Amino acid sequence: MSAALAVIIFVVAFFFIATEKADKVKTVLIAAGLMAVLGLVPGDEVFFSPHEGIDWNVIFLLLGMMIIVGVVKHTGLFDFLAIWSAKRSRGKPYRLMVMLMLITAVASPFLDNVTIIMLVAPVTIVVCARLGIAAQPFLIAEVLASNIGGAATLIGDPPNIIIGSRAGLSFNDFLVHMAPIVVVTFLLFVLGTRLMFRSALRGNSRSIESVMALQERRAIRDPALLVRSLIVLGGVVVGFALHSVLHVAPSVVALLGAGTMVLVSGLDIGDILREVEWATLVFFMGLFVMVAGLVHTGVISAIGEAATSVLGDNYFLAATSLVFGSALLGAFVDNIPYTATMAPVVEDLVAGTPDPQTGQGLWWAFALGADFGGNGTAVAASANVVAIGIAKRAEQPITFWQFTRYGIVTTVFTTILAWLYVWLRYL
Repeated sequence: MSAALAVIIFVVAFFFIATEKADKVKTVLIAAGLMAVLGLVPGDEVFFSPHEGIDWNVIFLLLGMMIIVGVVKHTGLFDFLAIWSAKRSRGKPYRLMVMLMLITAVASPFLDNVTIIMLVAPVTIVVCARLGIAAQPFLIAEVLASNIGGAATLIGDPPNIIIGSRAGLSFNDFLVHMAPIVVVTFLLFVLGTRLMFRSALRGNSRSIESVMALQERRAIRDPALLVRSLIVLGGVVVGFALHSVLHVAPSVVALLGAGTMVLVSGLDIGDILREVEWATLVFFMGLFVMVAGLVHTGVISAIGEAATSVLGDNYFLAATSLVFGSALLGAFVDNIPYTATMAPVVEDLVAGTPDPQTGQGLWWAFALGADFGGNGTAVAASANVVAIGIAKRAEQPITFWQFTRYGIVTTVFTTILAWLYVWLRYL
């Protein structure tokens, strides 16, 4: 009975989010409240358990990076990069889109896809405003690229951190096994964007001429603050790269960086906090509680156990199910709690494999499905939700279905490539 109630609440809430018949933040808060009142989440443990509640590592990582980005915005750096990008692309929309996607995909494996979206999205909004074109297609393309690129390393996408910890996989393991398929997938995706976004790739000749005449250096409003901010940001990037060596969580790195940034900026704390996407953070908290209801009532584990009993020792079928099943489920349930919940199920499957290569193949199938499934819908991954929040704040709203119609196509295409890769290399 409790499992059925949890599923009903989740499905109804997802319906309102998908159809945008109600504000998504209000929807998740009401759904989370119902889960708590009906006893479908584990009491006050929902505030302490990342597996059955709010993952504060994700929340504080986002908060820290929002504060950092808020300080950097005051330097004029985003305006500088926007003008530089527009001039380098000669104002041609597709060339600009490729440039921004390349920056995003290359940076995501080392800075994590949520962080890079926070840094690149403001630049994109400014440059599109300068060129007189809609920012939404460019933001969507960047998010899709970030979820693909972030799959390449241990720290590039939050599900990878969970999988690496559970399976004992290192940064180099991810680089060797995930990077090859990520590179191929990204290159094909770039070619595909020409077709997917063709209607949006029309420039405005007058705006291009005006942008080409701009001097990007004049956009920097506070050079001294820019230098200090870049030093702090560089330290945060190094902290992310070494977090597994230093045994410091990425969220702690982000919060330390945010505190240092506030300290060296000399800006009013009220001005900085106004830049934080509070609605996005609250949405994530509510979403985590909604998923906790599915976990606590056994819905997710029942799906995993059913899959395990059906698959038996057919490891080709197991890998296929992990790639496509993770992509499908991860598209509707945020891929962070989904990965945390399913990781023990995959561990049991791997334990029964006849050789290490097959076992590793199952882990990589799981990772690729979860990462690429993050493109499936507007709420499937943290980067998606963050980008949509930034777009709304900039009065360039992206609807659920506007994102999802591109995300579904990308997920199907990338998941098929991932399945072929796992089959050829491991099975």
